Amino acid sequence: MNTRFYNARILDKDFQIIQGELHVVGNRIAYIGPEKTQDAYGENAWDREIDVKENLLIPGFKDAHTHSAMTFLRSFADDLPLLDWLNKQIFPMEAKLVPEDVYHLSKLAILEYLTSGITSNFDMYFYPEQIAKASVDCGFRTVLVSPMNDFSSSPREMEEDYIKYNAYDPLIRYCLGFHAEYTTSQDRLKEVARLAQKYQAPVFTHNSETEAEVRQCIERNGVTPTQYLDKLGVWEYGGGGYHCVYMTQEDLDIFKRRKLYVVTNPGSNTKLASGIAPVQKMLDLGIPVAVGTDGPASNNCLDMFREMFLVTGLAKLREKDASAVGADQVLKMAVSEGARCCGLDDCDCLAEGKLADLVMIDLHRPNMQPENNLVKNLVYSGSKENVKLTMVNGSILYEDGLFSIGEDPEEIYAKANEIIRKYRA
Repeated sequence: MNTRFYNARILDKDFQIIQGELHVVGNRIAYIGPEKTQDAYGENAWDREIDVKENLLIPGFKDAHTHSAMTFLRSFADDLPLLDWLNKQIFPMEAKLVPEDVYHLSKLAILEYLTSGITSNFDMYFYPEQIAKASVDCGFRTVLVSPMNDFSSSPREMEEDYIKYNAYDPLIRYCLGFHAEYTTSQDRLKEVARLAQKYQAPVFTHNSETEAEVRQCIERNGVTPTQYLDKLGVWEYGGGGYHCVYMTQEDLDIFKRRKLYVVTNPGSNTKLASGIAPVQKMLDLGIPVAVGTDGPASNNCLDMFREMFLVTGLAKLREKDASAVGADQVLKMAVSEGARCCGLDDCDCLAEGKLADLVMIDLHRPNMQPENNLVKNLVYSGSKENVKLTMVNGSILYEDGLFSIGEDPEEIYAKANEIIRKYRA
């Protein structure tokens, strides 16, 4: 599919807005620049030419931490603290899941990602075969990360998955990981460290999400989760932690030294009253920070616009400083840092040769006017209503409220409701 976008405003690789055209040939960006007066690709080169009408093309958002198939528990177990929410409501329901259900529930999440301008996700959940199949069938880009703990999967299965899914499809990657320190035995964590060293691979996990988690880890191991995992050699080749709300100075120093990513999840942390991550301090130390929605059972939506606003808004409250974590920083966190965290360096910005994962933002909406600063409009007043088009890997999967994923959305909605009714019976 060859697509020409013209009469466009484009957020370029330097995050500056330029006027001109963007050409997609196959699944990559072939040209960004001024309007071309002659067709450089020959006659009938374009399958489609799109007049952008001076709307804005941006790189797709990267949801750097989520659990897609948890769509079936959206609004099911709300208004509970994290550990009660997990142990009394979520884990018992998840125990009923079967692989086929994860396929359909992941598709529901993909629809929502597309409406929010999210072109790839970092998905930690059970039954990776079903997640990968749902993503490929929809044309969506997914990075899988192992959710291994003492109750599911094993280091051996993780290694098998690592080999399998890193050769599965161009839309799929796989990373080593585990659910959390508090659900994973030391023997298993040592096996994770061994795999990281064997493959020289990064490792990702939930980390220091609540005060109780950190306190209980210190009681068990004498140190914080970050320090404990570092001592075990889990992060010798990088990786990162999801949430990272309660971090000591030593924890932050480890993240900086190991070049680990923090993936902040302000919507989930706010709703579960877990706390506010010290994002400004992390940035000041040079720690890379990406943004994730967490799962649709704890957030409860997969909306990068809301996450961006919460990242900056909560940082300002925490620091009592209205200049903390500015809009430009937040947008880069949601786009470029998210891509690098996921190992998707080939779609971290809009530039010639990069993969064509992009979003058209409708500026002809009241919340985008006046145009004093388009980046600040995106972060502070932008919403899903501004997502006019979402392209992944050179294919338009969502445009003007309609999906092109090979299945009627109503069938996906019906299946999701059928699944939750079955489990609640």
